[in-house]
Amino acid sequence: MATAKLRVEGMSCGHCQATVERALTAISGVYSAVVDLRDGEAEVDFNDDSVTTEQLVDAIVRAGYAARLAG
Repeated sequence: MATAKLRVEGMSCGHCQATVERALTAISGVYSAVVDLRDGEAEVDFNDDSVTTEQLVDAIVRAGYAARLAG
């Protein structure tokens, strides 16, 4: 299991937050995703044998937001 922290840009409300969480948890191999609207971050626990951080970023981008690895 791995944890990734992602910066998410473009979220402005609770609906945005929920959309990003749904996009991440829809990926097979993602155990949990917690999105912090105020800080613009997502923390994702996932199986790093089946999911890459690029796939996490791509899911957020497909949902309509900008994303990158934090740090």
